[in-house]
Amino acid sequence: MNYRDYIDLSREELLEKVATAMSEKRFRHVLGVEQAALDLAERYGCDATKASLAALLHDYAKEVADEVFLALIDQKDLDPDLKKWGNNIWHGLVGAHLIAADFGLVDPEIFQAIQRHTVGASQMTLLDKVLYVADYIEPGRDFPGVTEARIIASQSLDQAVAFETAQTIAHLAKKGIPIYPQTLETYNGYVRFLKENK
Repeated sequence: MNYRDYIDLSREELLEKVATAMSEKRFRHVLGVEQAALDLAERYGCDATKASLAALLHDYAKEVADEVFLALIDQKDLDPDLKKWGNNIWHGLVGAHLIAADFGLVDPEIFQAIQRHTVGASQMTLLDKVLYVADYIEPGRDFPGVTEARIIASQSLDQAVAFETAQTIAHLAKKGIPIYPQTLETYNGYVRFLKENK
């Protein structure tokens, strides 16, 4: 796989740089997401190199200090409301800017997929959906509903987005955790596909 159309690193160099930015457990997760993303890319006709690269980079900023994200929100003139949230939101929406800087990533589609991988969007590209779903169903995941999510993902990417988003919102609501508005927009944008799954 040739990443040099998008970043100036070989696969080996990329893996080394990503691995040094995170715990071993998270790096295993990243490799699992890549595996799931490549499977979905092949099934649904998504560019495999972009799917691989988005997957390998998606959690690069996950273990970055809060202060870095808060500074980036100011530097990049992002919505100040973002400061009220935390790492689960920041590592995608804000972290993509750090990834772009650290890897020289200029491809807007990969950048956007990384931004959306935890919150989705009401309208998503094929790459957005591949990464969003792959992050949820990667082989290392083990939680109630993940087997069903994998089955759905093998049949319909839109249904998988709908199912995953509904499950995530239910989980957060049960725990009394605030739900990021864009996640609700994703649910509203894809909820019609839940009915197709009945």
